[in-house]
Amino acid sequence: MFNAAVLGASGYAGGEMVRILDRHPGIAVSHLGAHSRAGETLSAVQPHLTDGGRTLGDNDPDHIPDDVDVAFLALPHGSSTETGIALRDRGITVVDLGSDFRLDSNERYRQAYGSDHPRPDHLPEWRYGLPELFDVTESRQVAAPGCYPTAVLLAIAPLAAAGLVDPSAIVADCLSGVSGAGRALREDLAYGAVDEGVRAYAVTTHRHRPEIEMALEAYGIDHPRVVFTPHLVPMLRGELATVTAPTETDVSTARDALEEVYSDKVFVSVIDGPPQTRWVVGSNRTLIAVWVDEWTGRLIVQSAIDNLVKGAAGQAVQCANLMLGLDETAGLSLDGWMP
Repeated sequence: MFNAAVLGASGYAGGEMVRILDRHPGIAVSHLGAHSRAGETLSAVQPHLTDGGRTLGDNDPDHIPDDVDVAFLALPHGSSTETGIALRDRGITVVDLGSDFRLDSNERYRQAYGSDHPRPDHLPEWRYGLPELFDVTESRQVAAPGCYPTAVLLAIAPLAAAGLVDPSAIVADCLSGVSGAGRALREDLAYGAVDEGVRAYAVTTHRHRPEIEMALEAYGIDHPRVVFTPHLVPMLRGELATVTAPTETDVSTARDALEEVYSDKVFVSVIDGPPQTRWVVGSNRTLIAVWVDEWTGRLIVQSAIDNLVKGAAGQAVQCANLMLGLDETAGLSLDGWMP
């Protein structure tokens, strides 16, 4: 049995991480960390979880017990850098759910976040944690992708790598539930600001576009260019990506390319009709469907994920399973909550 620390356990992704690990046959939670809620019980911040009497410690890496084998960092942007490096230097396997180590260079980091990375020399050391496309088994420090890049990359990367679309003209329109923005109190995420409406945000400037293009390049695709537009929809969790690109292929060839890549990937299913987010809520599963619009000469591919599971905590556990030599599916569900 491996022992785990979950830092940021008071947030949405951190709470989902605790829920998954509490049912994991090979990983047990031995430390729960939080920032402003340190010293409170788990039930005070995550009342839906069992064993709520556990006390939240802090996120200081020096306070992580010596028996911890793997640490999951569910921390805000900018909070993982020194913590992740310190834990790694102690020999602890680290999976960062945050954005600090996802990009491979200071140049890309500056493009995404508008400032230099505090420790740019460490960026190349972290493996990009999308196991269906990148091998993480030999890694001891992994940066789990954002939820939007996960949905977009699983949809389009195999098709672009097979030469079936023009990678310089990829358009990704994505819809996400409000939990993707985190648990911090914000006026624009209040019920009255979200209910009964759909809105786009960070149009042309979202920080995930450089991440998507970086991962496409790492997957062997030359000079990708992505128009990425995220939308907030009035639901708590779930994410749908609709990705289009010019093509000269037919739908059978496109579907064959997807099935060839995902035939042995238990968490990805290629289906016939449009996927719905309700079908994957609570699971680590990705549903993908593809079409070719012959009238416009464009390929359309959709993917649906739960942004808190496959887009965050579940994917992190999937990575940890592979890194620790456990069954990749351990502790993770393939079943959604709703029909």
